[in-house]
Amino acid sequence: MRLPPFSSLVALEAAARHRSYSRAADELFVTHGAVSQQVRKLEEELGVQLFARRGNQMEPTPTGAALAARIGEAIESLRQGVDSARRAASGPIVLSAGPAFATSWLSPQLARLSIETGELDLTIRVEDRVSDLATDGVDVALRYGIGPWAGLESVRLMDERIFPVCSPALLARHPIEKPEDLLSAPLLRHTDLPWSMWFRAMGIEPPELRPALGFDGSAMMLDAAAQSLGFALARGGYAKRDIDEGRLVRPLPGEIDVETGHNFVWRQNNPKLPRILKLRDWFLAKTEGERA
Repeated sequence: MRLPPFSSLVALEAAARHRSYSRAADELFVTHGAVSQQVRKLEEELGVQLFARRGNQMEPTPTGAALAARIGEAIESLRQGVDSARRAASGPIVLSAGPAFATSWLSPQLARLSIETGELDLTIRVEDRVSDLATDGVDVALRYGIGPWAGLESVRLMDERIFPVCSPALLARHPIEKPEDLLSAPLLRHTDLPWSMWFRAMGIEPPELRPALGFDGSAMMLDAAAQSLGFALARGGYAKRDIDEGRLVRPLPGEIDVETGHNFVWRQNNPKLPRILKLRDWFLAKTEGERA
């Protein structure tokens, strides 16, 4: 069944609430005649009387009052939906990033981000887990992996490269001129980055490693390397800040390219999409030289 025009329904609700066509017209910014005409058309379409004059007032009939009440409920529901959508679209962009990448790459960029994006309203969550962009209140995630991710859009920010790093002081004590020199050097271990992978890529049969410090997180391992506790096999994106600031150096030029990398991930149906795309473009510009 076809619904009557929305303007007629709105005119009925306002007239019933004010019990006056004139006051309804003032609220709706139309003329008294426009309200009267909308109500009359609605009565003709429904085949029922909706108002009766009582002195200076237009009194809704029982049918008119019941219909006006239902219309009022629908208008309030619409208003709440619009307010909710407006709040969702205007709130800060919530960005999730892992601790190592947030510390090594994102943190040094924050001052530039604020200036170059026009002080984009942004909340950063540093968390050591994969956030659900549908249920966790997160709008954007910086994810390390291959992708794509089901139901999400993503762009590659950095292609990952893996290479050895150490402190300048340790390199002075243990000069490294070729990959084989690392066979006798103190090596820090990472759960997901075995030295055997790097040695094989350099054409060297992996040695049986001596007991050493082991880590399952990049941030702590790189800090240990900066304290001269050993040579570390690092992901380039995670080591960038320490290298730029001179806490770590690369003892050799060799590196391994891997399929995984750092990605900017978002939902296409997010109400903050225009601002998310602006943030995405900023990240892409800042990491342009990090992609093959």
